[in-house]
Amino acid sequence: MPDTPLILWFRRDLRLDDHPMLAAAAATGRPLLPVFIADRSVTEIGAAARWRWGEAVASFGERLKAQGSRLILRRGAALPVLVSLAEEVGAGGVWWTRLYDPLSRERDSDIKETLKSKGFEARSFPGHTLVEPWEVATGQGEPYKVYTPFWKALSARGVADPLPPPKTLRAPRDWPGSEDLAAWRLGAAMNRGAPVLAGHAVIGEEAARKRLDLFLKTRVEGYRDKRDFPALEAVSGLSENLTYGEIGPRRIWHAALPLPGEGATHFRKELAWRDFAHHLMYHFPHLLDANWRPEWDDFAWKSDGPQAERWRRGLTGEPIVDAGLRQMYVTGTMHNRVRMIVASYLTKHLMTHWKVGLDWFADCLTDWDPASNAMGWQWVAGSGPDAAPYFRIFNPETQAEKFDEKGVYRKTFIAELARDPGPEALAFFQAVPRSWGLDPEAPYPQRMIGLAEGRERALAAYAALKKA
Repeated sequence: MPDTPLILWFRRDLRLDDHPMLAAAAATGRPLLPVFIADRSVTEIGAAARWRWGEAVASFGERLKAQGSRLILRRGAALPVLVSLAEEVGAGGVWWTRLYDPLSRERDSDIKETLKSKGFEARSFPGHTLVEPWEVATGQGEPYKVYTPFWKALSARGVADPLPPPKTLRAPRDWPGSEDLAAWRLGAAMNRGAPVLAGHAVIGEEAARKRLDLFLKTRVEGYRDKRDFPALEAVSGLSENLTYGEIGPRRIWHAALPLPGEGATHFRKELAWRDFAHHLMYHFPHLLDANWRPEWDDFAWKSDGPQAERWRRGLTGEPIVDAGLRQMYVTGTMHNRVRMIVASYLTKHLMTHWKVGLDWFADCLTDWDPASNAMGWQWVAGSGPDAAPYFRIFNPETQAEKFDEKGVYRKTFIAELARDPGPEALAFFQAVPRSWGLDPEAPYPQRMIGLAEGRERALAAYAALKKA
């Protein structure tokens, strides 16, 4: 059916390069109709991620336009939108790239079944991860539950070569109508914080490739030794672009693969860690909202409350913790070492449930990924797979002394600690809700809890859990 259009449903795969679905579609020679749908998976996610997704969609639309194509925008539940659009344009089928979270899997399975029952072709493709979650398994055919053997198996298996972008995208004879992206107001929940985030986001496929090239040329050699120091420009920053598929993980893997040294190897291990999170989410979907280890259901977690609110606002009195939370509010991301410190402080010193932190990160991160976010929080809390032992309690003070010895990172994001606060520190007060009533000239808050006291309380609660 060379003249029957194909609908290409884009989600978190907003790129042309290394795109299995797009490459296969282009190879058919059929007219291609790219579409993005604002269903609940878009409209009901956190404020920062929703804003950033909108920016990614706008950039990808321009990218398609330069190729002589278009991105059609529609709103509503994906199934009726796709059926209606397919009937409207006389499409022969709908293709998409797989996602592995429970809601996407349930939705996509229903869509595939319904489309086929109505006589449409429905196909899904890989591309969001290095390998498919079912392609790496133990000798007994079981999913891995520990990262190190997963990494060894993935490395031994290898990762498929990335695909080049298609040379041409055949347009349909007539284009259907498209909604206005601005009318969706995907950034509305950000209020005055959107312009602040915009100054730090690196948006689109071309920008992502430049970011990768810069990292590999200037930083990857020292990545292993320097990546834990938040004041240094030592990391790639590509988690933001991976989240929306502005660059493919296979492209990154193979760009780093031939490079010598431990830096490049460790960088690929971080890509594999992302795959491990998706592997676990696929096989054990309760990872997203319940303790991985059921014995933790009886742990004495606190629910949300005043202490958690001070934590959210970056007012704990622990500078490295507050700097991380403010960095997230200003830039939409947080340094990975600091994420662990911030999460440990909430779940261990403040004894607050990891889901409180998980939800706040989901609202504030532009690189929010459901699998990585849940995996990270449960790892630090001690309740997750391959988790940090509960007795590993990050001491914010000693962590700051080790990884931010001169206080550069803390002063960058905490105005109250700097004689002449810089733009990032002041931007926090420009971005937060006015109702918080924060003032950069106010004194820095006192500690909520003594670090030794918090540690002992957490260890006592863990001991009580083990005895139960």
